[in-house]
Amino acid sequence: MLLWSALESRIAMPIRRLPPEAVNRIAAGEVIERPAAAVKELVENALDAGAKRIAVRIERGGLGLISVEDDGCGVSREELPLAVERHATSKLQAGEGGDVDLLNIHTMGFRGEALPSIGAVARLSITSRAQGAAEAWTLDVEGGALHPARPAAWAALSESGTRVEVRDLFFATPARLKFMKSERAEMMAVSEVLKRLAMARPDVAFSLEHDGRVSFRYAAEADPENEGRRARLAAILGADFAPNCIALDQRRADVRLSGFAGLPTFHRGTREYQHLFVNGRPVKDKLIVGAVRAAYQDLLARDRHPVAALFLDLPAGDVDVNVHPAKTEVRFRDAALVRGLIVGALSHALAGAGHRASTTTSATIFTAARPHYAPQPALRAWGAAEEAVAPGDFIMPSARVEHGPAASPRAGAAFDAGVLAEAAALVGETPALHSDPEDAQFFPLGAARAQVHETYIVAQTEDGIVIVDQHAAHERLVYERMKQMLAAGGVRRQALLIPEVVELDPSEAEALTARAEELAQLGLVIEPFGPGAILVRETPALLGHIDAAGLLKDLVDDITELGEAHALKERLEEVCSSMACRGSVRAGRRLTADEMNALLRQMEATPFSGQCNHGRPTYVELKLADIEKLFGRR
Repeated sequence: MLLWSALESRIAMPIRRLPPEAVNRIAAGEVIERPAAAVKELVENALDAGAKRIAVRIERGGLGLISVEDDGCGVSREELPLAVERHATSKLQAGEGGDVDLLNIHTMGFRGEALPSIGAVARLSITSRAQGAAEAWTLDVEGGALHPARPAAWAALSESGTRVEVRDLFFATPARLKFMKSERAEMMAVSEVLKRLAMARPDVAFSLEHDGRVSFRYAAEADPENEGRRARLAAILGADFAPNCIALDQRRADVRLSGFAGLPTFHRGTREYQHLFVNGRPVKDKLIVGAVRAAYQDLLARDRHPVAALFLDLPAGDVDVNVHPAKTEVRFRDAALVRGLIVGALSHALAGAGHRASTTTSATIFTAARPHYAPQPALRAWGAAEEAVAPGDFIMPSARVEHGPAASPRAGAAFDAGVLAEAAALVGETPALHSDPEDAQFFPLGAARAQVHETYIVAQTEDGIVIVDQHAAHERLVYERMKQMLAAGGVRRQALLIPEVVELDPSEAEALTARAEELAQLGLVIEPFGPGAILVRETPALLGHIDAAGLLKDLVDDITELGEAHALKERLEEVCSSMACRGSVRAGRRLTADEMNALLRQMEATPFSGQCNHGRPTYVELKLADIEKLFGRR
């Protein structure tokens, strides 16, 4: 009853125009939700002004002070008052008919809302010197109240530029301060926003100072497309990123994908290290989540995520950036093409990496390894009286060699010859069963020297050693072989004795029916069965007995979100992975030298052999120099 009374009173109220101050504060709530959003808008303005150096200074997490200084083209005295008016911008221009094309945007900002929104809720001061101007001017806005422009001193190193200072953010809307997080959390959000912009523009120098302390400072890179971009990404994502990433550069139609992606064994626990940039704009899009997952799906564990920085460049008319007030989301005209390009480029680059594994796997060993010091044993000459030797004393051997009984392998423990035949089939040549081990050490994975605990193969390389997990390595080799067979011969199907009818929403049933041919290639044969129903006639034989209704619903979700039947491919590959795991050589089996070397050569010729199907590394490489450090030789 109370709700109905309130609704009646609201309907009876006349329609009024909101005052400009209220309009500005509503807009500020959409655009400037926290200090990081204000920093983002101000830095984007600096980039649009052609800045090559941007210095950001904040206090109290940005709630006390935000200062953004750049060396861009600056703003003239006449344009300063216009800069703080809503929807006044220099970045959009009307055509001959007076229309503005919002699908042809080449700048970071374009709405003209940032400065007036900040001025409506804070104390805003803009000091700027336009290019070619004799003096600088300052304009102040306090809680939406505009003060006249006045001359100002210009102490910056550049001849032109702008310095924007925002003090007491949200002082005009104190209720919003209750929703702010701690100063540290707000500072971390500001740092994250600035780092993403710095990744997008390696040709620009960035610095951040918080409460008088420098958080980071990145110099401008001379080669922003290649090594300069790699260096900037390594400075932000960590020094380990540079040696453990692979370069991407693929083009499809008018869309180009470049950037760097981490090796499968270089991963993190969250998706926060996956970055997508569209025409130089940092965005967060579900597209990258699905595309990266598809490319790395059988290379990583379920709870691990790769590191990637992907840069998409496409015509401005093929992407809509005007779908969110904060400009963090975009909409692609051809999302399937973009997703296919990302998946294809990542898959191709990862396959090209071959057996390569990240350097962080060996670094973990050296972090855990510590030298141990034990009491020095007594040294006695060989042949001393037996009664003079105490238990546990070390005896210095003489020059003669005592030959003990030869170690014989356990019966039935030897690795069968089928592995060598499989190696020949994959590598494309017959493996040399009696190749010179001295020559083999010049291969990337070296020459097998020993088998430790009948589980790990120790191989000698030209400048170190490699330790291989024989089960994990062979699991990947068998899995890749099964994937090749799956691709070459198609998916075998099993006909259901009684076809199963699955009830779905009519729109979902229509989406599945439209993909019937694609699903048939994956072993799933369906056909429409009246409105909102699907008849399942055949299913992939690899999956055995399945829940048809659950599978179809998963497929509908994939097709709706990603445009592909991803769930079915995942299930098929999961079955192959499980079969490969169970059919691979187990730990505890003793291998001969020829079998160990054949496994190493097979790994070198097989893509993705640096990690098993579960995402664990298959081998660890230790450089001789690092081993010498452990023993104090360096």
